[in-house]
Amino acid sequence: MIIRNLTLAALAASVALTACTPKEEKAADGNAAAPSADGKGITLLNVSYDVARDFYKEYNPLFIKEYQAKHNGAEINVQQSHGGSSKQALSVANGLAADVVTMNQTSDIELLEQKGLVKNGWAKRLPDNAVPFTSTTVFLVRKGNPKQIKDWNDLTKDGVQIVLANPKTTGNGRYAFLGAYGYGLKVNNGDEAKTNEFVAAFLKNAPVFENGGRAATTTFSQRNIGDVLVTFENEANHVSKKLTQNQFEIVYPSYTILSESPVAVVDSVVEKKGTQEAAKEYLEYLWSEPAQELAAKLYLRPRNADVLAKHQADFPAIETFTPNEKFGAWEDIMKKYFADGGLVDQLSPKK
Repeated sequence: MIIRNLTLAALAASVALTACTPKEEKAADGNAAAPSADGKGITLLNVSYDVARDFYKEYNPLFIKEYQAKHNGAEINVQQSHGGSSKQALSVANGLAADVVTMNQTSDIELLEQKGLVKNGWAKRLPDNAVPFTSTTVFLVRKGNPKQIKDWNDLTKDGVQIVLANPKTTGNGRYAFLGAYGYGLKVNNGDEAKTNEFVAAFLKNAPVFENGGRAATTTFSQRNIGDVLVTFENEANHVSKKLTQNQFEIVYPSYTILSESPVAVVDSVVEKKGTQEAAKEYLEYLWSEPAQELAAKLYLRPRNADVLAKHQADFPAIETFTPNEKFGAWEDIMKKYFADGGLVDQLSPKK
């Protein structure tokens, strides 16, 4: 049984943590304006995952400046919608008119591909299989690391309370679950029965599944609940180095999962609106040096090798694995682990 924390205090804290000005992030209702007849007045809607808001808040002005310089000052606006990655994908599948989607797991774009909204071969249209940057799953602990958390096995100890996004509905939570499971398989030499016991102990220490990565951050950092937040590397750095300095420490596990953030044009929408070229340029610019520098500044691991080398001190060398090499195709991963009755349900404590 999944328990969600939906108190007014939590909602208020979340709003305080993630607030943007109306220009930076407008409410997305699927009614974004189409381009005018002279090619100006384009509005793009980027439907994205929860903790990507900080990157796109700064990326959008960079892109707009570049686009206007390239197109003689043509007017363009970018609207944002953020939430749990898979919930966002479902919103697009159900009619939210996104020009582009920028998600944190491939299965969310594959869903749109299956629905006919994104054309086959979307991952080959852009470099690096349409993944402009990566992250990894780490632990954020309170200053001094009072529970002495050093690796995944420490998260199963009695008295350790984990804060975690919901693995059933969020990419952040899924990567955390798969990170724990992959570690369990490694230390148990591939024994799934022993790994299930390990992951069941891990989930037992996570009494609440939050509804998104940023909601989990709010619970841990603003409401001071829990001993450890299991989250993306970029989110952990955002909290410890930008929001609340000198209150938290980042712990890198010995073996963890590499998270990828794929992007795609929603073909059915841009063809109807006539925004194909603008949407394409919006995504292509993610590989530009300014965008890659921005990614590094916000602790996302850039694909540009030169940019990564410049910021290597911010990105410790760690041993990682990808979901596909460890668990197979995302379609199979979703069925085995995250579907109703899957391993998350089976291994979660019965309430």
